[in-house]
Amino acid sequence: MIRIIVADDHTVLRAGLRMLLDAQSDITVVGEAGSGAELLGLTAQLQVDLILLDLSMPGLGGLETLPLLRKTCPTVRILILTMHDDEGYLRQALHEGASGYVLKKAADSELIAAIRAVMRGEVYVHPSLTRSLLEDLLPSNGIDAVSPWDALSEREREVLLLVARGHTSARIGETLSLSAKTVETYRARGMEKLGLRSRAALVQFVLSHNLLSHDLAS
Repeated sequence: MIRIIVADDHTVLRAGLRMLLDAQSDITVVGEAGSGAELLGLTAQLQVDLILLDLSMPGLGGLETLPLLRKTCPTVRILILTMHDDEGYLRQALHEGASGYVLKKAADSELIAAIRAVMRGEVYVHPSLTRSLLEDLLPSNGIDAVSPWDALSEREREVLLLVARGHTSARIGETLSLSAKTVETYRARGMEKLGLRSRAALVQFVLSHNLLSHDLAS
């Protein structure tokens, strides 16, 4: 069992997270905390594998609590669960020893996968924030950076180009011999990787990168 403490100052959110997590056969919530100080007290009393840590809490916030947790329970994984879609918070959290960073708006679809990834020893970062981390790893010697478009699968590019051209999911499905549901899955996954949230944003991205005239397999 993966033993988890949920640290967030919103009681209703903690209750919802407990229901989501306890529904998993291999996960159990062993404690809840509404502040950093309360969390530090709990970790001294309970056996825990992972802490879900909010950044914005009264008193000791998540970023202030992180280095203290690293000292007092260095083997415990810490997964940030926050509303802050911010590269600065992400970088600081990872620097202080967090194993992952999940946005609350995506918790229902990403949290379980993020927990399991972190417990495998991986680092999990919400897709919309991964580009800034990759830019740090790219050479700065004049070599062109990898476009986020190149990170998409061929099928994701095909679907997004057709979406940008104004085709419906049903029409795209007919063109690519896919179901409309599968088209929506490719569309959502591709949009997430590009950090886009609307068709208008997608069209702007495609136009700014001169992609609209590309062949579907390009």
